[in-house]
Amino acid sequence: MKIHIEALAVRFGNFTALRDVSLDVADSEFVCLIGPSGCGKTTLLNAIAGFVLPSDGTVFVRGQLVTGPGPDRGVVFQEYALLPWFTVEQNVQYGPRLKGLRGFELQKISNYYLALVHLEHSAKLYPAQLSGGMRQRVAIARALANRPDILLLDEPFGALDAMTREELQEELLKIWGMERRTCVFVTHSIDEAIFLADRIVVMAANPGRIARVFTNDIVRPRDRASADYFDAYYTLNEELRREIGAASRAKRGSGV
Repeated sequence: MKIHIEALAVRFGNFTALRDVSLDVADSEFVCLIGPSGCGKTTLLNAIAGFVLPSDGTVFVRGQLVTGPGPDRGVVFQEYALLPWFTVEQNVQYGPRLKGLRGFELQKISNYYLALVHLEHSAKLYPAQLSGGMRQRVAIARALANRPDILLLDEPFGALDAMTREELQEELLKIWGMERRTCVFVTHSIDEAIFLADRIVVMAANPGRIARVFTNDIVRPRDRASADYFDAYYTLNEELRREIGAASRAKRGSGV
């Protein structure tokens, strides 16, 4: 397994963000995490990234215990997190430059990944000159330029309009098909999870935990208007409604 999580718990003071989370993610698999607000999706992603350390349990990546961030895991955030004083090209080159690459090799990497996200003609622009969708393309190219084994994405398309979001979902799948990175993707969107994922992990809140794991057998490329797609949407929507209702009842019962 590329990622192995066993009996993971994360606590912040008296607050339990995650409890008893166990999950395996296979090599080259695309997994989406979905669930109500406060269910620990981002905390789980951050634990895999090494930004948050377990209170209990373990996270292994390629058989190695995660004790902090590493270049084997690339992260894409919703907020882009680009360096505004760097050009598009310099943002993409940042990680490889820290690894010691210079000159032709550095240029070759940035050229390749900017072409992969269709931004080769925007290399000399600054982030402020780009649309939201273009900035997110740069963020994906920057993460990939480090050649990570695993790509971790935290609602990367959440702030975009519907058409741009669908376009970038399709682009991400093309990149995933070419690069075959292992992907863990946090989303609030049922449609997005069904379109992207091999497996969909439904999380529950209070405390955060895995409620159910769906295997998505819909043949790729996926047709959003197909009967299979609607059936998967209905099933996942019903599961999420149950979890949201349970979380709401638990809150009322605790007097929060």
